[in-house]
Amino acid sequence: MLRKLFDELEEIYPELVDIRRDLHMYPELSHQEVNTPRKIAEYLEKLGLEVRTEVGGRGVVGTLKGGKPGKTVALRADFDALPIQEETDVEYKSRVPGVMHACGHDLHTATLLGVAKVLSGVRDEIPGTIKFIHQFAEEATPGGAKAMVADGCLDGVDMIYGAHVMSTEEFGTVSVKEGYASSAQDDFNIVIHGRGGHGSQPHLSVDPLVTGSQLVVNLQQIVSRRVDPLQAAAVTVGSFVSGEVNNVIPDSAVIKGTVRTFDEEARTIIAEALENVTNATCTANGATVDFEYIKDCPSIYNDPQETKRVEEMATLLVGKENLITGVPMMGSEDFAFYQKEVPGVYFLVGGRNEEIGAVFPHHHPKFTIDERAILHIGNMFISLVLNFLSDGKIKPESK
Repeated sequence: MLRKLFDELEEIYPELVDIRRDLHMYPELSHQEVNTPRKIAEYLEKLGLEVRTEVGGRGVVGTLKGGKPGKTVALRADFDALPIQEETDVEYKSRVPGVMHACGHDLHTATLLGVAKVLSGVRDEIPGTIKFIHQFAEEATPGGAKAMVADGCLDGVDMIYGAHVMSTEEFGTVSVKEGYASSAQDDFNIVIHGRGGHGSQPHLSVDPLVTGSQLVVNLQQIVSRRVDPLQAAAVTVGSFVSGEVNNVIPDSAVIKGTVRTFDEEARTIIAEALENVTNATCTANGATVDFEYIKDCPSIYNDPQETKRVEEMATLLVGKENLITGVPMMGSEDFAFYQKEVPGVYFLVGGRNEEIGAVFPHHHPKFTIDERAILHIGNMFISLVLNFLSDGKIKPESK
């Protein structure tokens, strides 16, 4: 059965490439997706699936009910783009100024549509139900996952799988990490209020720029002196804006940054320390401050038992030598919100290929990917779904 489905996925591969390239040419930013979810819904409806639109805002969920009773499994793909001006020379480069699919979400979407098409052709043989979750706004804070969960996208679901193509992993590989696999993501916004003045009379002002500079340095001590050295963590200031004129001390400074952790205790320690250090530094300099700490994505936690299933399917599909295990990432992913509700596994599929120039990192204006990763993600999804629903009876032949 699986070999037949793999062959069918390969047969429609050119169609999926066309879908991916169409999405790439007409990308839409987080929370601004209109045409993309419409295209997804139309495709799923033509397959005869039950389709819900505007799930949680702009999400789309297609439901395939098998011909036999059984469990319910979900597959998820994201479809938003990034505010980046594309600098590639591919014929299907973005037609939207300043917006680009620089993370592979267009490929994820095309893959999941292809999986839905292949599986819909054998629906009478499927022992259970499959939900195809197409998520909006993965790149945003807040992202779309939490809203889609609140709107019932996981109702009745027993298990969920997700995947991400990676330009940092060689084409042909599959990577999965049991337990904590990605960091939690929190953000902070700090507005320091001083008292502006002339650059020649600093003693008459309260300088928010100097205060902010001290604060940026002080924040670097939180991880090194407050967090257990055995716990991975990062506090990064990504934006510092203050003043516009060379001889004027400004009234305010704005600092924005992000926090990445795995352990929940470390997450709490950093949040408290960040606020305390901010208040103390500003008070010491005579400034006042508005402090905002935003808890966003929790850590991805891959169910240990289901991780073994992913490892087994990957070994059979790409070979043990191409399976990478035990490597967490400091990036965040709001797939974690689904895992807060039901067990699930998020894995990575290689898309790096130097021969075609697919070497640039995600979120880079020259980002591109080996499109054949569609087949690897698709075959993994098909195998996982049917293996799970059949209680391990259906599995691919050994590579």
